[in-house]
Amino acid sequence: MNSTLLWLHIAFAIFAIGPLTAVIMASPRAIRAKNAAVLQTLQRMTRIYGFGSLGVLVFGIWLALSLGVIGEWYMTASMTLFLVSLVLLFLVERDLRAAVRVFSTQTTDDDAKVESGRIAALGGLTGLIYLVILFLMVVPGD
Repeated sequence: MNSTLLWLHIAFAIFAIGPLTAVIMASPRAIRAKNAAVLQTLQRMTRIYGFGSLGVLVFGIWLALSLGVIGEWYMTASMTLFLVSLVLLFLVERDLRAAVRVFSTQTTDDDAKVESGRIAALGGLTGLIYLVILFLMVVPGD
């Protein structure tokens, strides 16, 4: 049972969090290019992969419960960081929606530069959080 949970946890991490990070990092380039169609696709992919990343949390908690390590400091830190990353993803998705809305209208007043910078910053921070979580899942077990 534990090996199945571990396999599901790792599979969700690879197939949800990896693409999610890549999509977020590609979004500022689409904003700079003012490509509304690509930006709308990236916004939709961010939402889909964001929901998919919840599988990492669910199977991670389930695995930690079955192994009896749910109260360990590194598990608490990892789950807290993951929840912070979910909040950041919500902000990124909100900014992507705003950028899509800006490019969908014909006004030239706002070119979504603010969203581009904020998305790049929050995306970089989210990627860094995922790396810290990976570190916490590998190193303390040694």
